[in-house]
Amino acid sequence: MLEIIRRDGLARICRLHTRRGELETPCLLPVVNPRLTTIKPRELYDVFGFRALITNSYIIRNDHRIREIALTKGLHELLDFPGVIMTDSGSFQSHMYGEVDVKNRDIVEFQRDIGADIGTVLDIFTEPEWSKERTAESIEVTLGRTEEAAALKGKMLLAGVVQGSIYPDLRQMCAHRMSDMAVDVNPIGGVVPLMETYRFAELVDVIIASKKGLRADRPVHLFGAGHPMLFSLAVLLGCDMFDSASYAKFARDDRFMFLEGTFRLRDMKALECNCPACLGHDVEEIRKMPDGERTELIARHNLWVSKMELERVKRAILEGDLWELVERRCRSHPALLDALRSLGKHQEFLERFEPLSREHALFYTGSETLNRPAFLRYQKRLEERYVHPSTEVGIIFEEPEKPYSRTMRSVMDTILETSDAHFHVISPFGPVPIELDEIYPISQSLFPNEKDQQTKERTDRLMEDLAHHHTYKLGAIWDGEETLDLLKMFSKGKGGFNIDMARVKAVAEYQFGKGAAEALLNGQVSLVKSKNVDRIRNVLVDGEHVVSMRAEDGFFTLRPAGAKRLLAGIPAPRMRVTVMDDSVEFNRQGKNVFCGFVIDADPEIRLHDEVMVVDQKDTLIAIGRAQLTREEMLDFSKGVAVKVREGA
Repeated sequence: MLEIIRRDGLARICRLHTRRGELETPCLLPVVNPRLTTIKPRELYDVFGFRALITNSYIIRNDHRIREIALTKGLHELLDFPGVIMTDSGSFQSHMYGEVDVKNRDIVEFQRDIGADIGTVLDIFTEPEWSKERTAESIEVTLGRTEEAAALKGKMLLAGVVQGSIYPDLRQMCAHRMSDMAVDVNPIGGVVPLMETYRFAELVDVIIASKKGLRADRPVHLFGAGHPMLFSLAVLLGCDMFDSASYAKFARDDRFMFLEGTFRLRDMKALECNCPACLGHDVEEIRKMPDGERTELIARHNLWVSKMELERVKRAILEGDLWELVERRCRSHPALLDALRSLGKHQEFLERFEPLSREHALFYTGSETLNRPAFLRYQKRLEERYVHPSTEVGIIFEEPEKPYSRTMRSVMDTILETSDAHFHVISPFGPVPIELDEIYPISQSLFPNEKDQQTKERTDRLMEDLAHHHTYKLGAIWDGEETLDLLKMFSKGKGGFNIDMARVKAVAEYQFGKGAAEALLNGQVSLVKSKNVDRIRNVLVDGEHVVSMRAEDGFFTLRPAGAKRLLAGIPAPRMRVTVMDDSVEFNRQGKNVFCGFVIDADPEIRLHDEVMVVDQKDTLIAIGRAQLTREEMLDFSKGVAVKVREGA
């Protein structure tokens, strides 16, 4: 059973519940060869802090001596490892060396009998050069074996491997059908050849296709991905677990793993590593070590670098800046940069999991930043939800300091003295209506002063779209006194644009959807503003407090009176999470909504959206913020679906 603890888009920190206790993800499972141990499993647990490892049940089964120990004393005593042990089935050996001499039923039962915590189906490894027909046939075999294994697993968690070569439709189909089977973990298999040949852009397509088909509550294990240069990207795409024998294989070949790649000891001029393995050693000293001692040192280095990178990725999830970390990491190698750029074609899928706002500001690191789902969401919501005020004139400002409305307030007041005007600002996000300048990510983003060519071209294109679709009688770019003189000649008189009321309406529509402003603000509207910074704090309608405006991201926090208005004014299932009758009183008291009690939810809910908790009669029960998407609320049986702020 999987439980989400913290997340950033598809990336997540989870607890995987096993019979050996809880395993926190994302995590790396070092591969331990029971016949060739470079680092003892107990050291992996006690010194490095790894709480899980993976070993090969096929190797154990074929070695009479260790097979008997495993069957009589158990796998954990054989390896002297108190944590979670996952076993592979021999599929990779079959891929590398030909057909293995074992049947699916036999190897699954063997993994169960030796006490594996997570066992693996004997799947068919689909290679990148295979035809689509051959791949499809092999998937049917894998699915049949998975169904057979599910009936044999007992108390062991079962890993059902998603195969499909480089064909996204086959990957998604395999994942979708696997989701209906009684498996507990879904490794993405057949990807080692892609990683070995640095075909990372194709790896992105494979992962996303698999994620599209899988249940949300399944941990996703990227088989064979043990190089730290890949961790941040894979976690961003929703991978939870990794394994690799590379730490030891590379060490036996005198190769050091770093975030920017792999380097041979003979080619290294210096060693700038302060990990526990390398501390106090220089390159020449390591070269002169006996073979076994040198191999162990490099293997330990490789493990420390891998572990520290996963810890850095977790910190990025907690702090909300994983995208920035991924963009920096992917600039370490051209093949990773290709992978980063390929994310652009998956914006639609990634947007479904993008939070409404983040605690961390959006930092621009290069043109690839423009492919983030936050840009797509802003553009789509502006096109679909925003309504331009019906003014005569549209004035466009070159980008000033943020927040735009405060920087340009005196200029706008001067223009409104003589003209019925509305205002936009040219920004890297495209044209920003002045009343939306405080929402995330417009105000909470940092770009270099000198824009690159791609950003300039994107901005120009979006400004052209505005020029073709606006309804103003006159549009002009602000150029000081010259523009003011033109407006005096053209305008019929003083403007009535009220930025505060425009802001309340525009944010309501942008955040809650079309029709929300009318439902929410139908009546006598009054605003409570902060004295120090003159920002809107509370919105009252007919004396009732309907929403509060958050200073940190410019969006609204819903109040019970506002929720009742929205519930009456917008049709189900919009903004709603429907719960079972057993949960109603619990949530009405202000307690969180848990996944196991969710019946249905609005498919358009995004992470951290304000939502209304309702019963099956569409009666308001509570209000809060969504912690999961609809699919996740329905798939997970454990964890918080809605963080309730107050009962109704």
